[in-house]
Amino acid sequence: MKTATKRAIVGAAALILSVATLTGCSNGAGAGTGGAAGGTGGDAKSAKIGLLLPDSVTARYASADRPLFTAEVKNKCSGCSVVYANADGDASKQLQQAQSMLTQGVKVLVLDPFDGEAAASIVQQAKAKNVPVISYDRLIDSADLSYYISFDNEKVGELQGTALVDALKKKNAPAGAGIIMVNGSPTDNNASQFKAGAHKVIDASGYKVLAEYDTPGWDPAKAQDWASGQVSKLGADKITGVYAANDDTGGGVIAALKSAGVKKLPPVTGQDASLAGVQRILSGEQYMTVYKAFKPEASQAADLAVDFANGKKPSSSTTVKTKGGASVPATLLQPVAVTADNVESTVVKDGLYKVTDICTSQYAAACTAAGIK
Repeated sequence: MKTATKRAIVGAAALILSVATLTGCSNGAGAGTGGAAGGTGGDAKSAKIGLLLPDSVTARYASADRPLFTAEVKNKCSGCSVVYANADGDASKQLQQAQSMLTQGVKVLVLDPFDGEAAASIVQQAKAKNVPVISYDRLIDSADLSYYISFDNEKVGELQGTALVDALKKKNAPAGAGIIMVNGSPTDNNASQFKAGAHKVIDASGYKVLAEYDTPGWDPAKAQDWASGQVSKLGADKITGVYAANDDTGGGVIAALKSAGVKKLPPVTGQDASLAGVQRILSGEQYMTVYKAFKPEASQAADLAVDFANGKKPSSSTTVKTKGGASVPATLLQPVAVTADNVESTVVKDGLYKVTDICTSQYAAACTAAGIK
């Protein structure tokens, strides 16, 4: 009898606790569509916000996105915390990480997907818990997204293609001169947009694409291996220019060319304004990169996340279409082409890097030549 009484008391207490959890400290759950309102229960002033990044091979995620995002969340919501995970190039791992965060009670997920289509299941599971998902930098193919923040990705490709064509013209490369294209990951929706923008320029230039490769997982080692094969197949002298979708794959191609004994490197494009990429540009190994101002991207993503956690539905400057045709509210920032001529007025001026970060002893002479002080 005593045992039954205890069980009854425990059961009643659990029921009261359950009701209190559902009714207390609401963050506006249920408002809007597609999970646009905050997650279930809890105090928004001490909300957990999930940040899921896609891989460890892209330098910007550890050096810029994560610290900038975390700092802005703390700046806007001192009691909030960021729960972080990196998928290490594994879509299944990213799903497990997201599920763990949802179990921990995050109010918002900020998700940079390794695989934009596979990540739709994360959005679906988050929606079931009324947790909004902000698609960060890469677009997820889901009609249930709450928001998308990134850059004009086709414009990125156009900037890369234009810079490469201009560099070839400056070298007086003849019509029909050969280009190899090292594109981004086939699982990344952004990569297809970069490629489309680049092709728009290159295909109309009179130069010839000899071969192209979609780099699995943006892996620089795979880009290097493929480029090595193309050097052997085509001959280094036939490769007049290289379209590389980002700095890391560009670095892989440059390593392949140098290993093949190429002394005078062709113009090589890039993206992300990685420190190594910027240094290669100053030393003359890489021609250009595309600077996407990570600070406003990460900061605005953090602001959106805190707003969602507080039950607010942020306004958007535009909308984008997912691969499946759904319209998603979005903010698209403008990318900037960077060459040796404007390193100081872009990445240094914006505080992405200090001069001392770039101009180490190995690159001191190159910095001096570029007028960077």
